[in-house]
Amino acid sequence: MEKVRIGIVGFGNMGHTHYNFITEGKVPNMEITAVCDINPKKLEYAKELMPDVPQFEKAEDLYKSGLCDAVTIATPHYVHPELAIKALEHGLHVLCEKPAGVYTKQVNEMIEAQKKSGKLLAVNFCLRGLPVYQTLKKLVASGELGHIKRITWLATQWYRPQAYHDSAGWRSTWATEGGGALINQCPHQLDLWQWLFGTPDSLMADVSFGKYYDIEVDDDVSAMFKYDNGTTGVYLTGTGETPGTNRLDISCDMGRVVMEHGKIFFDKLEISERQWNADHNDEEPPRNRIEVEVPAVEDDYSGVFKDFADAVLTGRTELLSPGYEAINELTMSNAMYHSAWNGSKWVDLKSFPHDEFYNELMERVANSKPKEGIEDRFYVTGGTK
Repeated sequence: MEKVRIGIVGFGNMGHTHYNFITEGKVPNMEITAVCDINPKKLEYAKELMPDVPQFEKAEDLYKSGLCDAVTIATPHYVHPELAIKALEHGLHVLCEKPAGVYTKQVNEMIEAQKKSGKLLAVNFCLRGLPVYQTLKKLVASGELGHIKRITWLATQWYRPQAYHDSAGWRSTWATEGGGALINQCPHQLDLWQWLFGTPDSLMADVSFGKYYDIEVDDDVSAMFKYDNGTTGVYLTGTGETPGTNRLDISCDMGRVVMEHGKIFFDKLEISERQWNADHNDEEPPRNRIEVEVPAVEDDYSGVFKDFADAVLTGRTELLSPGYEAINELTMSNAMYHSAWNGSKWVDLKSFPHDEFYNELMERVANSKPKEGIEDRFYVTGGTK
C-alpha cells in the first residue's frame, strides 16, 4: 500500500476541510476514494469537486464497498461514535473529527470497539500538531518548570456570530449538536490542557446558555480546576467576545511561562521560589526572561492526518492524537455542564457520574426546540468553506 485510501463521511464544513488537506497535497500519502453524505446537495457538490470518486448516501454502503482502508468522520457530533464503531467493525481505520462524541457513555463504547477491532482510532485534535504546542509539551514534560502551581487559560478567540449558529439546522441545540462552545469549540483547548498537564481531579463551572445569541446552548464559560497535588487552574472561554484572546499562563516553582500569539516566554527564576522563600524574608527572587524557540514551521493543521496516514501505512500503533485519550477532554466538558446544572458544585472527575449526566442531557434534549426554516449551508470563514 503506497497511499491510504480514505472515505469522507459527512461533506459539510469539516468534511470539505479534510478534502482540502488531501487534495492540496498536505497529506501526500492519502487519497480520497469515496464520499458519503445523507444530504443530496452535499453529494452534488462533492461530485463537482471529485467527479471520479464514488458517492454514497449511507455510510454502511461505503463501509462495505471495499474502496477504503480508512474513513474520516465529519458529521454532526451525536453520530460520531455510532459511525466510528460500525467502521471499526467493518475492518476500517477511523479518524474522527472532534469531539469524539457528545457524552462520555457513548465515547467509552467507541473506545471499547477500537480495542476489539485492532484498528487505529484517532480524533482530530489538530492543535496538538502545531509547533507552539509541541514545544510547550516538551517544556512541561522536561520538569524544568518544577511544581506547577496554577494554570490560567483565557480562550475567547472563538467568536461566532448569529449567522454561524443559523448556518445549519443541526447547530446550537441540545437535540442536534449536544451543546455549544464546550462541545464544539472548547474541545481543542480542553484536549491540550489534559495533554499538557493531565486531567484535573475535580472542577466546578459557571456556564451561561444563550447569553449572547438566540440559542439554547452554552456561549460563555468560567471554570476552576483542582489537582490532588495542589495545582489549580482557571479556564475562561466563550463565543461572544471580539477581538478575543488566546493566552495561557503557567505559574510554577521556577517562575512563569506565558504562551500567546504563537510565542512562548519563560520568566525563569535563578533559584526556585520555594527555596528562595526558605532562605529569604524579603524581595522577590531574581529572574531572566527567555523566549523559548518555536520551530518556524507552517501551521497547516493537518498534523493529525499526516500522523494517522503514516501509522496506517507502517503499522505503527502509537498516534499523535489517539482515540482513547478523547475521553479525557469530554469528561471535562461534561463535568462543566453537570456542575452548572447542579448549582456550580464541585465535580469529582475520577468518579464522574456518567449515567446521571446522560439523564440530565436527555432531559434537555427532550425539551429542545428544533430549528425551522434553516437550510444547511456552508458557513464561510477565512475564505474556506
